[in-house]
Amino acid sequence: MTPSSKPRIAILISGRGSNMLALIQAAEQAFFPAEIGLVLSNTPHAEGLAIAKAHHIPTHVEDHTLYKKNRQSHEEAIHAVLKQANIELVCLAGYMRMLSDYLVTQWEGKMLNIHPSLLPTFPGLNTHKRALEAGVKIHGCSVHLVTEIMDDGPILGQAAVPVLPDDTEKSLALRVLEQEHKLYPRVIKHFIERASAHPKGEFLLNG
Repeated sequence: MTPSSKPRIAILISGRGSNMLALIQAAEQAFFPAEIGLVLSNTPHAEGLAIAKAHHIPTHVEDHTLYKKNRQSHEEAIHAVLKQANIELVCLAGYMRMLSDYLVTQWEGKMLNIHPSLLPTFPGLNTHKRALEAGVKIHGCSVHLVTEIMDDGPILGQAAVPVLPDDTEKSLALRVLEQEHKLYPRVIKHFIERASAHPKGEFLLNG
């Protein structure tokens, strides 16, 4: 990588990829310090693939159903594709597969995820339903580094919204999603700008 070139991001999706689109649109702006080098899906029917192609982003499908539940073999194939595409940072955006230690270790410190809750509260699924059932007054989203424990990595940024008295799961989810689209590009930009380049091209966060 030459000093003037931008780091290459891969976005991993499983569905429509609304956060993926937010990242693509951010990367189309001159101020954004990275380029989207690849959108990869574990399912060939992910709606986000067509969106990425419309923005002239290379896409790849690594269908997990072809690996007969061998998760590591599937992730080894993903890792090979990422390396072939000269990817330097991996961003999960609605990637609905549990990752094994293999891929997380390969991309330690270089894999980010956005989660629809104010971690460490409500890790996992059904976060908006659980927030309403718990009666919390503030809800939101978090961007964190991916580690071996689900939704447990260091938090890089959060955005909050009030929980309104008449909120439903849908209304709350829509307001949180709006914040996700703003937060993810901002955190990635900050992460890259504060990172220093290791001789091997790895990202190191400077506190």
